[in-house]
Amino acid sequence: MTLTGRILIIDDEPTLRQTLARILQRAGFEVTTAASGNEGLGFLARQPFDLIYLDIRMPDMTGLEVLKVIHAQLPETPVILFTAQPDLNSALEALRSGATDYLLKPLKPEVFIERTRTILTEMQQKRRKKEVQSQIESLQAELRDLESNTETRPASATLAQMPGPDDRYLIRGRLTLDLHTRRVTLGDQSVTLPPASFDYLLALARHSPNVVDYQTLVAEAQGYQADARESQELVKWHMHNIRQALEPDARHPVYIINIRGTGYRLVAD
Repeated sequence: MTLTGRILIIDDEPTLRQTLARILQRAGFEVTTAASGNEGLGFLARQPFDLIYLDIRMPDMTGLEVLKVIHAQLPETPVILFTAQPDLNSALEALRSGATDYLLKPLKPEVFIERTRTILTEMQQKRRKKEVQSQIESLQAELRDLESNTETRPASATLAQMPGPDDRYLIRGRLTLDLHTRRVTLGDQSVTLPPASFDYLLALARHSPNVVDYQTLVAEAQGYQADARESQELVKWHMHNIRQALEPDARHPVYIINIRGTGYRLVAD
């Protein structure tokens, strides 16, 4: 599957805007840049984009204000916010407003490209899944028409699910992480997580039931080498996001346990 994508970068810093554009262009992506929220919204009104990078602090419209407009008009388009100043409240508001992810400046080129590829791959897979589902529904309808005068079997009985490789799934108790589709299930319930939060949960699961310190979590999940305070702040809102998705009561967690001043551990058995 060839990975392509039309990307819009909205940031008021000319040097950073141009640098990020060059990085993505060298990786084979088509990039458009905007110096303000209003200019970015103007581009969006004229042409479609597969992914949007958006600075959270801009003079004319804040990133959160722009995000809300984008999400209202284009809810399927992934938007990644970035900032030089990690702020738990802003991060949570961004996720509630429809952001796909939230990254810290400075953005390392390899991390930036990898995150872009991950998001675009997931979007491409979703589009392909819809196409396949539509084809299956069409074939099932045709099959029902052909067999309308005979005894039929459920069409689903003819569709076998092929087992995946042994290393596709990481299982911890009732929790299963599918490393190919990057999906999470808890028991028989599907759990939806943003890509970065999935990576944090994956890091916890790999070390489970041991404690993983803040800096190790950031390094393994996002490739950053951050100091202890920055790591703790960044990890905190991802853990909040994971708890909201996994825990029966996020105020009294039973799966994601905080070891105060040290880190977190996953208890799934």
